[in-house]
Amino acid sequence: MSAASDDEEQLAKTLDLAYDVQPAEITRIAAGTSTINYRVTDHAGAQWFAKIYRDRAALRREYDAVELAEYARAGRVPVPRLRPTRKARLIEDAALPMSLWEYVADAETAEAGIVGGRWQAVGAVLGRLHRHLADHPAAAPTVRPATGVSDIERSRARFDRLISEYSRRKTPSPFEAWALDAVRQRRALLDRAAVILADLPDLTVQIVHGDLASPNLLLRADQVAAVIDFQPPTPRYLSWEIARIGCDPRTILLGDQWITGFPELLAAYQDEHPTVRPEDLTSAVAVGCAYMLASTYPLSEHLDNPTAVEPSLQTYARARHEAALLMLDRLDEVHRGR
Repeated sequence: MSAASDDEEQLAKTLDLAYDVQPAEITRIAAGTSTINYRVTDHAGAQWFAKIYRDRAALRREYDAVELAEYARAGRVPVPRLRPTRKARLIEDAALPMSLWEYVADAETAEAGIVGGRWQAVGAVLGRLHRHLADHPAAAPTVRPATGVSDIERSRARFDRLISEYSRRKTPSPFEAWALDAVRQRRALLDRAAVILADLPDLTVQIVHGDLASPNLLLRADQVAAVIDFQPPTPRYLSWEIARIGCDPRTILLGDQWITGFPELLAAYQDEHPTVRPEDLTSAVAVGCAYMLASTYPLSEHLDNPTAVEPSLQTYARARHEAALLMLDRLDEVHRGR
C-alpha cells in the first residue's frame, strides 16, 4: 500500500470515529502549506473539506484561528460551516489532528484577480468582516501611527542579508540573478517607503482576518462564496488588510482597471462599515505600496526555505515586485489625487 493510501485510510478511520462521517471518496487537494487538504464525499453525497494539520505543536494557534472563523461566520460573513467532532470539539486532536468543513463547490480563488462586479462584492464582505471583528474580545480597536505598518530599519537589515546571500552565488540561476537585482532595487526604495508611511495619519489597528490574500478568498461569478484560512486573532492595521486583498499583485498587473475598481471596493466597504474612520480607507493604497516595497517575502524563501519554493512561488515573487513598483509609480495619482 502506498503512503498516500495509508494517509487516506487513516483519514477515513478518523472521519468515521471522530465525526461519524463514512467517506465514499477521498481526493487530495494540491493546496496548503501548513495543512494537507482533502475533498471528502460521504455516502449520503455530502461533500466536506478535510484539513489535516502538519504541526501538532501549533494546534493551539490553529484552534484560535478556527474560533475566529466561527466568530466571523456568526457575523454573517460567508465562512464555510465547520463540522464539530462527536465530542463537540472544533479540532480533532487525537491520532490525526484535523478539522472538517463544508466543501465550497463551484468556486474559484481570487488568484485570477478582482474585476468587474467583484470589486463591490469583495468590499462589502470585507467591510462586514471588519465591522464585526471590531467587537472581538481579544483586542479593542486602537489608533496608532502609520509608521508601525512596517519596520523599515528591520527591512534594511533583511534586504542587506539577501543582497549578501544572493551575491555569493557563483553560478546563479536565472531566478537568482533576477532576485539579486530585485532586492537591490527594493533596498534602494526603502527611504521612499518610510516617507510614505510617515506622511500618513494615524490609522486603526484591530483584530482582522490576518491572511486575506487571494488564495483565501473564494468567488463564484461576481459574488464572494467564502472567506477561508483565518489566522489567530491578532491586531493589525485595517488599511493593511484592505490593501492586502484589494491591491493583490495579480489584480494590479491586470492593467489600469484597479485604479477605478479599488474606489468601488472602498465605497462598498463603507456601506457595510459606516463607522470606519475615513483615514483607514483613503490610506489603504499607500499602506499597501509601502508594505509591499519593504517586504522581503517571497524573495527570502528561495534562501531560507528552498524546498518550499515551487515555480508558482517564483512567478509570484516576480509579480509582487512588479506590482510594488507599479503602485509606487501611480501612487500620487491614486492616493493624493483621490
